[in-house]
Amino acid sequence: MKPARIILMNKDLSKTSSYYYDLPSELIAQYPLDKRSESRLLVVDKNTGRIEHQIFQEIWNYLRDGDVLVVNTTRVIPARLFGKKDTGAEVEIFLLNEQEEHIWECLVKPGRRLKPGAKVMISDALQAEILSYGEEGSRIIKFHYQGDFFNILQSEGKVPLPPYITRKATEKDKLTYQTVYADNPGSVAAPTAGLHFTDQLLTDLKQKGVIITEVDLNVGLGTFRPVKNKNIQDHAMHREFCTISGETAEIINQAKEEGRRIISVGTTSTRTLESFADHGIVSSGSHYTDIFIYPGGRDIQVIDGLITNFHLPESTLLMLVSTFAGYEYIMKAYAAAIENRYRFFSYGDAMLII
Repeated sequence: MKPARIILMNKDLSKTSSYYYDLPSELIAQYPLDKRSESRLLVVDKNTGRIEHQIFQEIWNYLRDGDVLVVNTTRVIPARLFGKKDTGAEVEIFLLNEQEEHIWECLVKPGRRLKPGAKVMISDALQAEILSYGEEGSRIIKFHYQGDFFNILQSEGKVPLPPYITRKATEKDKLTYQTVYADNPGSVAAPTAGLHFTDQLLTDLKQKGVIITEVDLNVGLGTFRPVKNKNIQDHAMHREFCTISGETAEIINQAKEEGRRIISVGTTSTRTLESFADHGIVSSGSHYTDIFIYPGGRDIQVIDGLITNFHLPESTLLMLVSTFAGYEYIMKAYAAAIENRYRFFSYGDAMLII
């Protein structure tokens, strides 16, 4: 196996190419582990750069009484639908954003077959009608059904696994590509840092005195889109809808005032917190966020620790963790993860930065 190609000297951190690394394809996890909390955990001290190798369930040893653990409770929907036009032509519809009841912005394949006015039979319980064109080749679609739409999706839809998972989705993915605390449907990708937690581990953390609080961000397809601009400052960040309750804002602000740590579970929780932060104070509410966190840009105001998976080269998520922990520490940590054969991306292993 070739060593990771990560050259650190004289890096211009405004350049997308600075966030590239070589990853052997066999390290991209195609399946989850049978037991969530037995994934590996790479622990990074962001002040010293010290790296430790653990198992995820040992995260219990790194969290302490009074810490606030912030989780994203969004639920992944089975967003891929397959149907036929009245001509018999097979088509695919991928749900993106719910605009109002019955009406969604969607991606479609093949686009030439799905012009405004076209109708698609997905099943006896669900039909689709193309209303208009959306942005970047999407379609605005009205769905016709009786009952609860999300319940119908559970039987008619397929899990939208990320493009680097090359196998077909199975019914089991509807469970494994979902956090144990998922509650609010609306995401087309999982907040993957949370996939490592079990109900028992969360119970153990609460008994230790760790406070677990919730935010909600609907993860969109933009999370997988690479930065195509040579200069990261020219990148147009995707928008995602997020919510922080008054209770969560109060818990976080009180902890900050008392000097207790805020540990974010995932980049989605982090982006949500930072998008509601002003001079370190978190407000409550709901809005769309296109916050882009990268070295040399906006400072991270809220979190003191971050639990995250390993991210794609040249991605906005890798830029976010580099902002929090320091670029050199993160790139050295990634090199160590590759050398030690960690599993990467959504179904892969995890990192704790404290």
